[in-house]
Amino acid sequence: MHDIVIQVLGVAGLLALVSFLPPLAARFQLPFTVLLAAVGVALGAVIQAFAGAAGTGPFHDFLNSLADLDVSSEILLHIFLPILLFETALAVDVRRLFDDIGPILLMAVVAVFVCTFAVGYAVSLFTTLSLVSCLLLGAIAASTDPAAVIGVFRDLGAPKRLTTLVEGESLLNDAAAIALFTLLLGMLTRKSDGGALEASLEFLRDFVGGVVTGYLCGRAVCTLVEPMRDQPMAEITLTVALAYLSYVLAEHYVGASGVVAVVTSALVIASVGRTRISPATWGALEHVWQQLGFWANSLIFLLTAILVPRLLGKAGWEEVGLVLVVTVAAFAARALVLFGLLPLLSWVGLAQRVSHSYKAVMLWGGLRGAVSLTLALAVTENVRVPERVQGFVAVLVTGFVFVTLFVNGATLRSLIHVLGLNKLTPVERAMRNRALALSMDSIRDRVAVVARTYEVDAAVTDVMVARYEERLQAMDRERQEEAPLSDEDRVTIGLAILVSREEELYYAHFSEGVVSRGVMEMLAGRTNRLLDAVKAQGRDGYRAFEEPFIAFSPWMRVASFLQRRFGIHHPLARRLSMRFEVLVAVRTVLRELLAFTRDKLARMLGEDVAFELEGMLVGRLGIVEQALSALKLQYPDYAVVLQSRYVGRAAIRLELADYRTLQAESIISQEVLTDLERELEERRKVLERLPRLDVRFDVAELVRRVPLFAGLPAERVAVIATLLRARLALPGETVVRKGERGDAMYFIASGAVEVLVPNLAEPVKLGTGDFFGEMALLTRQRRNADVRSLGYCQLLSLDEKDFRRLVQKDGDLRTHIQAVAEARRQPAKPVAAVG
Repeated sequence: MHDIVIQVLGVAGLLALVSFLPPLAARFQLPFTVLLAAVGVALGAVIQAFAGAAGTGPFHDFLNSLADLDVSSEILLHIFLPILLFETALAVDVRRLFDDIGPILLMAVVAVFVCTFAVGYAVSLFTTLSLVSCLLLGAIAASTDPAAVIGVFRDLGAPKRLTTLVEGESLLNDAAAIALFTLLLGMLTRKSDGGALEASLEFLRDFVGGVVTGYLCGRAVCTLVEPMRDQPMAEITLTVALAYLSYVLAEHYVGASGVVAVVTSALVIASVGRTRISPATWGALEHVWQQLGFWANSLIFLLTAILVPRLLGKAGWEEVGLVLVVTVAAFAARALVLFGLLPLLSWVGLAQRVSHSYKAVMLWGGLRGAVSLTLALAVTENVRVPERVQGFVAVLVTGFVFVTLFVNGATLRSLIHVLGLNKLTPVERAMRNRALALSMDSIRDRVAVVARTYEVDAAVTDVMVARYEERLQAMDRERQEEAPLSDEDRVTIGLAILVSREEELYYAHFSEGVVSRGVMEMLAGRTNRLLDAVKAQGRDGYRAFEEPFIAFSPWMRVASFLQRRFGIHHPLARRLSMRFEVLVAVRTVLRELLAFTRDKLARMLGEDVAFELEGMLVGRLGIVEQALSALKLQYPDYAVVLQSRYVGRAAIRLELADYRTLQAESIISQEVLTDLERELEERRKVLERLPRLDVRFDVAELVRRVPLFAGLPAERVAVIATLLRARLALPGETVVRKGERGDAMYFIASGAVEVLVPNLAEPVKLGTGDFFGEMALLTRQRRNADVRSLGYCQLLSLDEKDFRRLVQKDGDLRTHIQAVAEARRQPAKPVAAVG
């Protein structure tokens, strides 16, 4: 039989074998990775015993194909590792990852070095091999594998934070371990003299270079994927290419860590890809990557485990003793970091506190796996490494990996049970019971409706409804026995639910094409910060975030500065357009949250808590309505255009769904559907373009709005217009500050300002046609009050030199300004004495 056919038979047979293992792992309550390793070792023993023997048939050829497979470390590292890392990183909650970045970096970087030196020095005491060889062994042993641990966590419902800590550590510590391994291997083969400084620089270069390469690759794919919108196969294929390209570019062209590059690129896709990749594709992409990760993890484990009988064939009692030394040293080093350095990190305020139960699980769950076996295989393939060192590393690493898998992995589930980490907290249990009762009540009514629809006998229906009644009564009894939730707990829970629901609604509107990608990214970021505020401070954090949630961003203020100082209008127009869309989206979602609170949370948390939650939502809604009204008053035509754009994008989504339904019902053909989709795509592209908002000012028109200049001849208005400069003041912006030198006065063409005069209980308000800032020019003194914009104000500024020139030429204007200034000086009638 041809070689390629034999190899296909071997890989296909392994995949078929793997497909039977998940149900077996669930049946025996074993981590899937542990079962994989056991099956791989058993398969390796069978191959050792029977491969090459005379015989025919598929099974005989299958064993021979596995015996002849060229399972090299390069194949494992370049084919399977990028997929394995990318899939793990893609599933990570990036925001949660950065919440615990301190402990994660400690375990991913510092723990690698501690483990390397602890294992290296401990083993060197019991062997005559060089210290570098022992340190190389330590670097390989430092790489953890989360596959088995995360599987157990998911089965048992372990706390999300514990899962994030383990996932984050495993993602980044491979990079540190591989970088250190590469340096030590170079020292061992005399390609490098080595040294502590060189090791540090090598690690930093690899890590930083990998981060930069992975980030650039991830951002490039996020840009390239946009033209592929609604092309699932193309979008998913591009992410698969990203996993390999980021690895190869970093490893072979940049000279950095390919592992870090893959992880970074996947984190970029996980954080921003959901808004760049079409919504319909995102769910499919996650499923595809889960499948690829399952294949990669299964094959890399089986292919390395098959080699174990051959690697351990010459092991004796001395090697068994050294494996125990490695095991004790590695876990002692891990315990030192977890129980010694991690509390120190929390004490100085660089990380949140990690409980002792979490640390115990992280200690016992420090399993080793595919990466360690692959690196050990790389040592055995390196002809420059002495043969004695090759055997030493292969045997000890393999023994250590299988001790962690068969001892720690097999007992991790029991440890989590003993520590109670799979149990709900009293608050979580109370919420579970409330949510379940709400669901059971609804299901009971729906069961009766379904029974009537299918004309089920009344006796059967009554039995089914009675079962749900019994469950509801049991839950009521349990709720009466549980510790009551305090009002503060219920409010905090309700706010956390509302914020999470708010983000889901933004994504729903984005999926429907109503909210644009840029606005979605901005709102998702703000919602994440709002959730952090709720978790940290409860209702106070939520209330403190009400105004900042729709406050002007620094970019808006920069755009305003560019327009005011240099007459550059485009950035401000774009920011105002986005602000319109943000306010409309937030208003829509807040109204949906009010209905959600009345319908769901009132029954779940109580009417009193729901009333308080509604009050906070109404407060936010009022702020949004006020900001949106100010924009509409300033730009009414643009508000109409934007609302039309919203409705148009929603209509396109409805049309597309309708057309696809017609095609599914064979009313129209695929060719007709394709033509209709092409037409809709053209209309969608038009609507996706942000409408232009014209903020450029016709100064002459603004001059005519000011009553002071209204009756002047056109030629006189034109002359005055050349002296005045138009600017837009944002709501809440301070136009004039007390104590500043007066260098200009201002005319209000539209809008209103408030003057905060010292010693006045209420600020003085000035509207369209009024002016301010003249006092400092007349008296040549500093400003004596702050002036703040109440809305979007179109102002005309007149600088000091032009002011003096204008009042000298126009006696009536000079008399009017002096009269107003004199009136403002009168203490009995304090009218905005602003200078």
